[in-house]
Amino acid sequence: MEDLVSRETLISRYFPERESEIRSYVDLLVGDGVLKGLIGPREGERIWERHIFNSLPVSALIPQGASVIDIGSGAGLPGIPLALARPDISLTLIEPLQRRVDFLIEACAHLPITVLRGRAQDFKIRAEVVTARAVAPFEKLKAMSWHLLDKKGYLLAIKGHTAPAEASLVVGAQVHEIQLEGLELGRVISLQKGA
Repeated sequence: MEDLVSRETLISRYFPERESEIRSYVDLLVGDGVLKGLIGPREGERIWERHIFNSLPVSALIPQGASVIDIGSGAGLPGIPLALARPDISLTLIEPLQRRVDFLIEACAHLPITVLRGRAQDFKIRAEVVTARAVAPFEKLKAMSWHLLDKKGYLLAIKGHTAPAEASLVVGAQVHEIQLEGLELGRVISLQKGA
């Protein structure tokens, strides 16, 4: 019961304007997301902690009102939770696989989120921030997405314990350990263009 109370508190804290939307998205993830193989069958039990709340620490590094491109969006992580927690940002999801794009289009049907099919390398759009989670090692991620950033834009990658090693391979990359209230520590590698 304690976990449920704290989860409810966290949902209210981080999605104050979009509680119903984040709950609908989670229902879709644990339903169609599992059926379509976008998340594993056992992930449903830990969806909030492992996927939704895990996507939020990166939000601390996104400037107010920023345009954001989330590459390799898969099931919409971290993009959809970010957009729902931060209604001030404008978000575009890029995903190459059609079955995932179909899921994203359904998940974003009533949200102000753009969904594009393709590889990051194929687009000529730009944003102030590019995010990614579980897409590629940071060095490769930079090569795939650098052209998507505005002149002073930021590449932000959610990483685990490999963050320091991955960041050490890219000049100027920094590791941020972000502790949002009530959430597990999040690690994000950042790199600013033109810095």
